[in-house]
Amino acid sequence: MKDKTFTVRTMTTEDYEGLYALWKTIRGFGMRSIDDSREGVERFLKRNPTTSVVAVDREGDIVGGILCGHDGRRGCLYHVCVREDWRRQGIGKAMVVHCMNALKAEEINKVSLIAFTANDVGNAFWKRIGWTRREDLNYYDFT
Repeated sequence: MKDKTFTVRTMTTEDYEGLYALWKTIRGFGMRSIDDSREGVERFLKRNPTTSVVAVDREGDIVGGILCGHDGRRGCLYHVCVREDWRRQGIGKAMVVHCMNALKAEEINKVSLIAFTANDVGNAFWKRIGWTRREDLNYYDFT
């Protein structure tokens, strides 16, 4: 059995290759060519240098990640994922706590996220760790 020891740390641009490889393994994961390109992620991290995280195993392989940022008023979590064989180890919750603490340090106290309605695993996770699904608004997108 593989050692399931992990560390959560702030994401850097050097994490992109491992993170992108992880994203490609996640079923139902939505990626955009511009935003999720190396340049797009580097731009995001430059704007939000302390709030995004990765979880790494003892060998330094990325087993989880969250892009996390804010606009000065509200924080948002994007691309929250944990490698399938590492789930149910506390990684997701540890990464969320890390992000929330980083946002709090920047005086951000309202945080949102988007989970696809068909993402049963993700929606169960958010409910399990105490997040509330909003019924009072519609989400609109303009590309």
